[in-house]
Amino acid sequence: MTRVILVLIVGVSCFGGDVSRKSLDSAADVQGYACAKGYAWLFDGGGLKQCTLARDAAFGEVVAPAGSIIVLREDGTPNYLMLVRNSTVRGLPCMGGGPLGPGEGATTAFYPSGKLKECFLAADHEVDGVPCMAAGGFWTSITHRGATSARFYEDGALKGCTLSRDFEGKKRGSVIAR
Repeated sequence: MTRVILVLIVGVSCFGGDVSRKSLDSAADVQGYACAKGYAWLFDGGGLKQCTLARDAAFGEVVAPAGSIIVLREDGTPNYLMLVRNSTVRGLPCMGGGPLGPGEGATTAFYPSGKLKECFLAADHEVDGVPCMAAGGFWTSITHRGATSARFYEDGALKGCTLSRDFEGKKRGSVIAR
């Protein structure tokens, strides 16, 4: 009984009460996105909420590779995506995939304007002159209080990350905010 309740709570919190699932027998164009065979989730008004891409597609300011999962806001603007594999996003090595596919991997988030908001780095990378740490998976997130992503202001400037080496008097592993 506990499992059933947990699944229902997770389902409602992830998708809200106004979303329905549609089965696609083959790849189909939904709101300008080539959604792969399988499931697509739609808002009650008919707008696309989520699907797996059948081919590479522009999503916000990036091109998401086929097999990635895209998630839109109710107004049709990009919310986040789960990359099918590690991919370069705005010159950054963003983490994708996961042991069970893209749905189990890191997310790459966007502002409603389509500008990059957050990326979990697949490798240590210097961002705006700051040495940022790769996400490193579950244990890194736990030891660094979940702050292993590179976060950005809407204008593209670095908002914060976890340091991959000592920098400006802060130790490796410290969270830096700009």
